[in-house]
Parts: sequence; structure tokens; C-alpha cells
Amino acid sequence: MAAVRGVKLAGMALIFCLCLPQTIAQIKYAGVNLAGAEFGQSNLPGTYNTHYTYPNQAEVDYFAGRGMNLIRLPFRWERLQQATNASLNGAELSRLHNFVSATTAKGVYVILEPHNFARYYPDPDNFQASAQGLIGSYHPNSVFSNFWWRLAGIYRTNQHVIFNLMNEPNSMPTEQWVAAANAAIAGIRAAGATNLIHVPGNQWTGAHAWTANYYGTPNSVAMLDIVDPASNHVFEVHQYLDSDSSGTSTNIVNVNIGVTRLSAFTSWLRTHNKRGFLGEFAVANSTIGGGPTQMGDEALTNMLSYIAANSDVWEGWAWWAAGPWWGNYMFTLEPANLGQPGQTERAAMPILRSFIPIPAPALELANQQIKFPSRLGFVYQPQAAPSLATTWTNHGPALAGTGQTLTINVNTSEGATSFYRLTLSRAP
Repeated sequence: MAAVRGVKLAGMALIFCLCLPQTIAQIKYAGVNLAGAEFGQSNLPGTYNTHYTYPNQAEVDYFAGRGMNLIRLPFRWERLQQATNASLNGAELSRLHNFVSATTAKGVYVILEPHNFARYYPDPDNFQASAQGLIGSYHPNSVFSNFWWRLAGIYRTNQHVIFNLMNEPNSMPTEQWVAAANAAIAGIRAAGATNLIHVPGNQWTGAHAWTANYYGTPNSVAMLDIVDPASNHVFEVHQYLDSDSSGTSTNIVNVNIGVTRLSAFTSWLRTHNKRGFLGEFAVANSTIGGGPTQMGDEALTNMLSYIAANSDVWEGWAWWAAGPWWGNYMFTLEPANLGQPGQTERAAMPILRSFIPIPAPALELANQQIKFPSRLGFVYQPQAAPSLATTWTNHGPALAGTGQTLTINVNTSEGATSFYRLTLSRAP
């Protein structure tokens, strides 16, 4: 029994016991990148549903139903703000906002993430690393700050929205990126937004490279100069398990490579009293299984076990990736035939589910009812007993989490003594 909450009322006692498995430590967030809005990087702004698309609520419902509580939403800055310092494009903002509002209404967090590699209208033939479009040199930092000021002003009242400043900054002095990030943070806070911010580092924000200097000043040094007036940010890293950490092959170096590559960053977080988030990671579905060369399940288990064991500094993770246009991409978590009779889970999902934190809801007693916030993907079974020495029996039916507040009727009449508890399990 991991947590007990109780109240003492005149003439009776009510004890609410929340039973949780003692398997892993608790991180706060576990989810997936839902890609599509960042596609068509060489066609900017591009045409909706030709060059790019947005994920849908059927996907959100599937992943939330598996217990995930977070979606990282990649999109292109150039589509949302089509000229520097301009107002946000109405049609594109509507597409983004429809997804965000519907998703957060279900209690699922959304990370907004411009998938731009610290560039705005880059060279189409080198959109990840061109000098053209680079923030802090080609464009002033004020352009980046203006974008985030406008977007943060829209979502400052929705604490289920997280701001990921940028996807994978690279090929620039680390100090240049820090100055750009600080300008964006200042813009967000100037908009009145206190939302959590995810701050990536230089060098594609690779955890393995956090303390290295081959790209210039290490992130471990320069990122200490990040300034957040609200002190509500985490450092976001990516980590793949192939030989060059690029995530471009099915290769896995060894079953412990994920732990090895996260260790220095984890130590840095703890030393400097910082928090971290793993924004991208994956193993190919084909590497999961019992074959002699299949080590994806072992490598994934070791990596996520390490994050769970260090949950004092790690806030969570998001798998790369799912989304409606991936097809048979090696890392896709999108189920085959979503919503159809032949729907089939990807091989990685059962492993990921075992590391999704089981939520401990706050219980409130009011007007002969116990109320508590529920989460999709979990089942809540109320139980009752006349005393702690007797057998517990189910108190009504099991309740499927909805993402909304659930209610249990209880006996609070004068002189009654009853004990109630709530057990949780993952949905089938």
C-alpha cells in the first residue's frame, strides 16, 4: 500500500487507502510524439493535407487509453507564423488549437514543439543545419522571442500545455543558442504564462553529448546560464541507441547503451539541482523479441528502468514517434489499422506500458461522496469494509478512467463506521 489518506469525522471514521504496485518509482509524464504537422519541411509554409497533416483524436484516445498522459506535438514555425514578427496565421492556429484543446480537455498534457532545428525558413536542401535561417545570426533573437510571446499568450491559462522551445538546435555556438533560448523564455514570461518550459541544448540536444566539447562549449557549462524568471523549466534531451545516436538505423550498440548515454546528464541534473525530460528515444520494433539478435526489449527496459530509478531528477519521457502518415516506419508506435477490427499494437507498446506511472489521485470527501480525478487507461475499483480487520469487498462496479472527476457514494450517516479504499489497475 503506497499511500494512505484519511479524515476523522464526528461519530465515524473514513480511511481512504490507495493501493499501488511497488514496482517502479514514479515519474510524472509518459507519452509519445505525434508527428505529421512538421512533415514537408522543404515545402514551407506548404499545403495542409498535401505536405503535412495533424494527428487526430483517435490517436490521442488510443495512447491515453494505454495510460499515457502526454503528447509531444511537433509542428513547423513557418506555418504558424508565416513572416517574422507577424500575427499567427489564423487557419494554422485553428488546426493546432483544435488538437490542443480537445486533447487537454481529456486531461492529457500537450508539448508544443517547433520542429525547426533553431532555424526559420532554412535552406530547403539543408533544413536541419543550414546557416540560412539560423536564430541568433541570420535572424535576431527578437524574432524567436516574438513567436513565443504570441503563442504563450494563447495558452497561458492552460497548464496542460508545455512549451518546448525548439527541436534539436545544432551547428552553432552553444552560447548563441543559450541567448536565443533566454530571449524566448523572456517572451513567454512577458506574455504572463507560467507554463512549464522544456529547454533543449545544442548538438541536437543529445544526452550523450551533454558534457562533451567537440561542438564548442559543452551544454553542461553553457546551459547553466539559462534564465527563467518563473523558475519552471526542465532540460530536454534526446537519445537513440544506434552507433552514432542519430536514430537513423535499427542498430543497438548493446543492451546497456541507453543507461550509459544518459548517465552523465543525470549526474549533471542532480549536481545542479535541475530536472530533465527525455523528449525523443526509440528502438526499432523489429529489434523486440526473442531472437538471438533482438535486444530492443532489453535495451528499452534497462533505459526506462534507469529513468524510473532516478525519478528525483527525471520528469518523464516521450517515445519517437507515432502519427497518421508514418506507415511502416521502423520506430512507429501507431497501431496498425487504428480503430478497425484488425487493430494491432506495435511491439514496443507492451514494454512502454509497464513503465507508465500509475497515478495517485487526490481524494475529496463531500456530501456523502468521494470524488477524485481519473485518468484514461486506468481502472478504479472502490472497496469497503466495516473494520480494518475484516475482508474488503467491492463497493460498486469498477470505474474506467475518463480523464474527468469520478464520484463514489459512501455512507456518512451519524454513528456509522466504514472504511473505504480505492485500488488501481491498468486498463486491459
